[in-house]
Amino acid sequence: MVKDGSRSWSTFRRLLGLAAPVRRWMALAAFLGFATVASSVALMATAAYLISAAALQPSIAELQVAAVGVRFFGIARGLFRYLERYVAHDLTFKLLARLRVWFYRSLEPLAPARLMAYRSGDLLSRIVTDIETLEGFYLRVVAPPVVAVLIALLNWGLLAPHSPWLGHVAVVFLIAGGGGTAVLVRSLSRGAGRRTVAARAELAGAVVEGMQGLADLVTCDQGPAYLRRVEKLGGDVMREQEKRARIAALGPALCDLSSNLATVAVLAVAIPLVHRGEMEGVYLAVVALTVAASFEAVAQLPTAFEHLDENLGAGDRLFELVDAKPAVAEPVLPSPVPQRFDLSVRELGFTYPGSLVPALDGVSFSLPEGGRLAVVGPSGAGKSTLVHLLLRFWDYDKGSVRLGVEELRAYSGDELRRWISVVSQQTHLFHGTVRDNLLLAAPDASEEDLAAAAERVHLDAFLRSLPDGFDTWIGEQGLALSGGERQRLAIARAILQDAPILILDEATAYLDALTEQAVMAELKALMAGRTTLVITHRLAGLESMDEILVIEAGKVVERGRHQELMAGEGVYRGMYDLQRWTGVVDTALGRPGSL
Repeated sequence: MVKDGSRSWSTFRRLLGLAAPVRRWMALAAFLGFATVASSVALMATAAYLISAAALQPSIAELQVAAVGVRFFGIARGLFRYLERYVAHDLTFKLLARLRVWFYRSLEPLAPARLMAYRSGDLLSRIVTDIETLEGFYLRVVAPPVVAVLIALLNWGLLAPHSPWLGHVAVVFLIAGGGGTAVLVRSLSRGAGRRTVAARAELAGAVVEGMQGLADLVTCDQGPAYLRRVEKLGGDVMREQEKRARIAALGPALCDLSSNLATVAVLAVAIPLVHRGEMEGVYLAVVALTVAASFEAVAQLPTAFEHLDENLGAGDRLFELVDAKPAVAEPVLPSPVPQRFDLSVRELGFTYPGSLVPALDGVSFSLPEGGRLAVVGPSGAGKSTLVHLLLRFWDYDKGSVRLGVEELRAYSGDELRRWISVVSQQTHLFHGTVRDNLLLAAPDASEEDLAAAAERVHLDAFLRSLPDGFDTWIGEQGLALSGGERQRLAIARAILQDAPILILDEATAYLDALTEQAVMAELKALMAGRTTLVITHRLAGLESMDEILVIEAGKVVERGRHQELMAGEGVYRGMYDLQRWTGVVDTALGRPGSL
């Protein structure tokens, strides 16, 4: 319990710290909230005095100040309420914008290594739902207690001059009705807010995962079963919300009860004062209505405390990611752009966290500037791991990787990735136009640059056939395009990026033989003058490589040119013969072969 309390307090302080740049706006919103309730209290008190005094039939001149006060406080209440809502909503939007930017900036250095353990739906829930949950933290959790304290002090200032006991009774009932009820609601709902946040995150993860795999669910006839799972998760969210709603309903009821009891208690103290002549009778209604109207301020406290748990749960989920240590340590003083772009890898070793088996073990090679190196091997051999290390998605455990004369760790990750173009088997295309996806590689590219890149990858004729050319929408993940068109678009990106180092990571996987042949021709043109690393398990077109490394279980088992490896009876020759035989069989069966 102590640990939970300490963690909650730490989360609370950190959430307040995020709002520090707009603390003046928060103070203004709290003051306007106080001014609104204070105007309501003054309106009720002035109206009570006006009615009580008018019953004694004094001169109309004696009532003019009270009459003007009723008009003034009536207008002021509406004006302050408008200003409070305006400032509060403006503040909320400012805070949400700051939170989203802060979270994204904190998240970006963690990708992709530290985010692999999280489902995309869970990440989406944190980015969207959890941040939106914090929308009410500063106005529905932080501001109400401040307003309640100020109104309690105002009550003391108004009632104590008549009798200190009146001030005592009013403040005690305000504390009991607002603070006591809030503590009770908080105690009854402890953990409910966090459970609601967790249940919503689980539901969001299941929905996103189901949408991404909808085709497979339908194909395997698992749609109804998955729907039942989503319905169960939705039911869990609904049950948690129902529990919170029942508990939250206690707050207004207990506050109303406290307001009535406070009014009776104040009257019980005030009436004897009138009898003894210590207080004028016209103030009797003023005292009672002042206390009753003041409960508008404390009525929000139970809701604030009930929302506190949910907000702390959302904050914990955000800080869990923000506090994660990046897998890659950036250099304090990054090295400048290298004079040449050759790679030297010596005894490279890397083991994924939680794994006992090295993904790479003692890999060495030299790739001169403008040279071509192929790394081949079966799936799981460590080829993609090598790419991730070169891109600094992970830091290697052993050995050395040099770009030019400097160690790879000496370069900033962002700068390093500007010098490397990657064409992979799973190129991500965004839900936008062809132009949008091309401009990711070169935001300042002109229309002529785009047209030239499209022509080089033979997309120009295809684009002319589209209704809007470069401005044609291609759908999520580029589903409106064929596999070959998506790969050509990826190559066009690499052309626009014009980086000195090119990595082709299974760039022709999942393509038929004819499309593969066309794409390989475009890739060979792209390789010209660039330091090129080809990662593949398919051996077509490797005759032009300066050197080929064969990797198995993270170790280099063979190396040499294509002709040298084919002259032996090793792993490479076996893979080549197997793929060639598979291609012959595919051709005989009418399927496109791979070699």
